[in-house]
Amino acid sequence: MEDMNPIRPLLLAAISVLALAAAHRTPGMPPVRAAPDSGETHLANIRQLTAGGQNAEAYFSADGAKLIYQATVDSARCDQQYIMNVDGSDQHRVSNGEGKTTCGYFYDRGRRIFYASSHLAGRECPPPPDYSQGYVWKLEDFDIFSARVDGSDIHRLTTTSGYDAEGTLAPDGRTIVFTSQRDGDLDIYTMRTDGSRVRRLTTETGYDGGPFFSHDGRLIIYRADHPDTPEGQAQFRSLLAQHLVRPSRMELWVMNADGTNRHQVTHLGGANFAPYFTPDDRRIIFASNHTNPRGRNFDLYLVNLDGTGLEQVTTYADFDSFPMFSPDGRKLVWASNRNGQVRGETNIFIADWVP
Repeated sequence: MEDMNPIRPLLLAAISVLALAAAHRTPGMPPVRAAPDSGETHLANIRQLTAGGQNAEAYFSADGAKLIYQATVDSARCDQQYIMNVDGSDQHRVSNGEGKTTCGYFYDRGRRIFYASSHLAGRECPPPPDYSQGYVWKLEDFDIFSARVDGSDIHRLTTTSGYDAEGTLAPDGRTIVFTSQRDGDLDIYTMRTDGSRVRRLTTETGYDGGPFFSHDGRLIIYRADHPDTPEGQAQFRSLLAQHLVRPSRMELWVMNADGTNRHQVTHLGGANFAPYFTPDDRRIIFASNHTNPRGRNFDLYLVNLDGTGLEQVTTYADFDSFPMFSPDGRKLVWASNRNGQVRGETNIFIADWVP
């Protein structure tokens, strides 16, 4: 988010012109079958929904019939928002094609969407970050916008300068939780779907982001990097002043929906991100490279809310991330490099979930 994918710049650098020009996958493609000994025992009937370019962060509509996702495909140089049916059909762009977008989500019973976009800061794709300071993410001048599900009737929900993004919806259908730097740090906030009643939930120095509510609305899971030394905090603030953040260390945190009882769940090392609650709200599914923090192999894992019971879900030797369960809990959608035609190609996959 920005899109806060720890290997996004590496993936984009590896994409060829052919991948960017590739067409999206049409429905009816055969399942992508895992080897019998793959170890991916929670996943059955895996199907690939997109093909070519970069496709990620696919999130279900409330009725489970559609997915909204971000993609860099065709002649585009940075992400725009797309919607498709859950079988991969009817893939079409719903953002205006300007600037860069991230973090789309359905609301209002599937009649509207919200997403973050930089188009007010510039119609062109923003330039990439300066990697002379090491591996960093660039915090674009994003605001969160609302639109009809066909992309029309765009309304701006946030009006502060800098980064406002990573929004998702509460089960009540009236509350958006998101990340913003409006108060000089990268913290988590809530607001109404009309942009009113903004409330700050986190206050620790460092990055707090990628928040999702539990299905019962009681908890929020998120990723965080809180530097624990004066030197680390100074470096974080220096990068933030340049609209940059370094994502090499992130752990999962959970808090009550009102921001109280914030506490760390994982202590794995590396980059742990993209958390989502399992259908029963008893565990968290997330992406991690903790087995090799310097590597690009991210897998999906399950963990209990107290940090115990770590279990690996995917075993593909490259990137798997951005998981979300369908509203009925029977399917899992995620983004993966598996089955790519060129190195770094990222596509959306869906599978039946085996508890």
